[in-house]
Amino acid sequence: MSRIQIVSILAMAGLLGLVFDLVRRRRLMEGYALLWLLSAAALLLLATWRDLLHLFADAIGIFYAPSALFAAALGLTLMLLLHFSLVISRLSDQNKVLAQRVGILEHDLEELRIAHDRDAPPTPVELDPALD
Repeated sequence: MSRIQIVSILAMAGLLGLVFDLVRRRRLMEGYALLWLLSAAALLLLATWRDLLHLFADAIGIFYAPSALFAAALGLTLMLLLHFSLVISRLSDQNKVLAQRVGILEHDLEELRIAHDRDAPPTPVELDPALD
């Protein structure tokens, strides 16, 4: 077993442990954890199963098989970044709509307060300011 394979296995095992710990402490949602776990598991599989790594490297045209592991990691990272960009874009749109709805509700509430104050009978303090 080569040194790069040992380092790759330790790094992926560490990533798996970190993701499990983050889910356990409720810092990472399960849906996102699944993406990270699948990515780390795929890289761990490539790091431990040398024949699969050579087959993968030959399939994508990489001469040095351990470089294929880093190419796979880069590809998976780019896919995760694209997914998170989509999630952030959707949340940004939802946040804008929510802010608009809150603004409309505040406007309606202020109109109701003005209408209520206009229809309310005057209080003694309003009739005689000297009572203050």
